[in-house]
Amino acid sequence: MCAHVLVAEDDEMQAELIRRSLLAEGHTATVVHDGRAALDEIRRVGPDLVVLDLMLPLIDGFGVCRVLRRDGDIPVLMLTARGAEDDVLLGLELGADDYMTKPYSPRELMARIRTILRRSGRAAGGPQNDPVVRAAGIAVDPVRHEVRCDGRTVECTPAEYEILLAMTAEPERVFSRRQLLECTRGTDRASTERAVDVHIMNLRRKIEPNPRRPVRLLTVFGVGYKLSGGRG
Repeated sequence: MCAHVLVAEDDEMQAELIRRSLLAEGHTATVVHDGRAALDEIRRVGPDLVVLDLMLPLIDGFGVCRVLRRDGDIPVLMLTARGAEDDVLLGLELGADDYMTKPYSPRELMARIRTILRRSGRAAGGPQNDPVVRAAGIAVDPVRHEVRCDGRTVECTPAEYEILLAMTAEPERVFSRRQLLECTRGTDRASTERAVDVHIMNLRRKIEPNPRRPVRLLTVFGVGYKLSGGRG
């Protein structure tokens, strides 16, 4: 999966860290440090995705996102140092596809970017070529929004679907409750970390041969959960 990503971040050290992480993933990246430059570059290069800091000079991230949604449908991952719910909700209402609150890990940021690119189909090797994500006998189709387990259709709630999509995309990765909660933003905004346990319990009922003795959706005590069983 190769994409051109525009990084709009006024912190030059953070921007460089994101740029290097993108290059390591096989993407290309353009970096700008204010909202006006971001809009100029978006019009010039037409990126596959925009990583957009909220607190940009000249034009803030909200203003950039408004213009993007007025003019097109380029995916947006919003970065914010603000944890206030109103700021997060405003970003989502303006059309941001996802958000992350600083500080964040580069690994998690790249995982979010992979998920957005897979959903949007903008990157080479994305959904337009192979939409289905497979792991541990589970197949998640982000185009049809379908889940199958051992060949049978599994009905999932929106929050369960988002959790399973994230975990299937990265089998064996241990997700904290907070990370899984972030996966449900936009589908289950009122949820809490404890609600993640309920989603996991319900998913086990749907995908495990014996939900009381799970072999796929495993608890990693003191950390969170992982999907075990490898790709395929």
